[in-house]
Amino acid sequence: MAKGTVRYWAAAKAAAEVAEEPYEAETLAQALDAVRERHPGELSRVLRRCSFLVDGDPVGTRGHETVRLAEGGTVEVLPPFAGG
Repeated sequence: MAKGTVRYWAAAKAAAEVAEEPYEAETLAQALDAVRERHPGELSRVLRRCSFLVDGDPVGTRGHETVRLAEGGTVEVLPPFAGG
C-alpha cells in the first residue's frame, strides 16, 4: 500500500472539516472509498461533483480503480469552482 496525502479544497475542505489527511491505498478508488468511510454524509455528496489531480496530473475520465497512487504522492480533491 502506498502512503500519501489527500488535500481538500473549497467545498470539499468544508465538508471534510480538514484541509488534508493521509491515505494508504493502491488506487484512487481505494483512497476515495476510505475517505467516504471516514467522512460519511456531506463529503460523499461533494465527491460526486469533484475532479481530482494525482501528483499534479488530472484524472479526467479515467476509472478511479485504474489510477495508481505513488508512495509519498498527493491527491487533490477539487470541487467545481464558481466565479471567473
